[in-house]
Amino acid sequence: MKATIWHNPKCGTSRKTLAILENLSTVDLTVVEYLKEPPSRDKLVQLYRDAGLSPNEGLRLRGTDAEQRGLPDAAADTVIEAMVADPILINRPLVETEKGVRLCRPQDRVLEIL
Repeated sequence: MKATIWHNPKCGTSRKTLAILENLSTVDLTVVEYLKEPPSRDKLVQLYRDAGLSPNEGLRLRGTDAEQRGLPDAAADTVIEAMVADPILINRPLVETEKGVRLCRPQDRVLEIL
C-alpha cells in the first residue's frame, strides 16, 4: 500500500506517526516535509475533503498567529490561502492512503487508513 505523510520532524506526534508507518513492511512510504515542500492549494482542498474535515478543523493554532489573524472563524477559502502562504498553519501530520486521509492526532488514527 502507498502512503504519503505530510510531516514536520520537529513535531512529536508527526514523528510517532512516521514511526508507525516505517515499521510496516507493507507500506510504500513517501515523506513530504511540508514546511519545505508545501502542498498546493488544490492538494490541501483535496486532503481536507477526503479526510472529512473543513480547512478550519485542520488549522494549527498552537505556536502560530492563527487566532490573532482571525483564521479560526474565517471562511474556508481564506484559511486555505493562509495555509498555502504560511504552511506552519497546517496541522500535522496528514497521512493519505488509498483508503483515505487522516489528520493523525493522536498518531494511532493512521491505523484507520492502513
